[in-house]
Amino acid sequence: MEPKTADRTQSPSSPSLPSPAAPGPLASFVRFVVCGGGIGVLSSFAVPLVAMTMPWAVANAVITVVSTLLCTELHALFTFGTGRRPGRRRHLQSSGSAAAAYALTCAAMFLLHVIQSAPGMLTEQAVYLTASGLAGVGRFLVLRLFVFTSGRKSPLRPGRPALPLPRPALTQAAVAATC
Repeated sequence: MEPKTADRTQSPSSPSLPSPAAPGPLASFVRFVVCGGGIGVLSSFAVPLVAMTMPWAVANAVITVVSTLLCTELHALFTFGTGRRPGRRRHLQSSGSAAAAYALTCAAMFLLHVIQSAPGMLTEQAVYLTASGLAGVGRFLVLRLFVFTSGRKSPLRPGRPALPLPRPALTQAAVAATC
């Protein structure tokens, strides 16, 4: 009798393969700090450098967009353990929390410059990193509770099951034929 071999025709998204277990809240927070915090610290050094060639708010926006795209990829794959890259929907949802972080860091820097007309780079760094840290905690909560929730019970309604929505009846071939 021949030994059985693995069926190589199954796709990685096959229902028979177990999905990776999502890390718990503490583990995902540690991963969030390592990934997001690491990118945030690198970003905090990039913003003042880029701001030498353009207005500070524009430099902050550019660095925020790039770091958000990178962090969303890392958070989907590593921090929250979804086992797959984030799609457009998750990138858009994550960008909402990044927009709030951008507004918070801009407001903090604006207030710093109102209070102190010519702050030093170390003071700017301290204010920026503090604002980024506060924004990061808020982003973690939003991403964990709302964006990367698949496969977990909603922490907001632990006793109520999710309402199943019907799948669309259109096939890819039907859509392709009409377009």
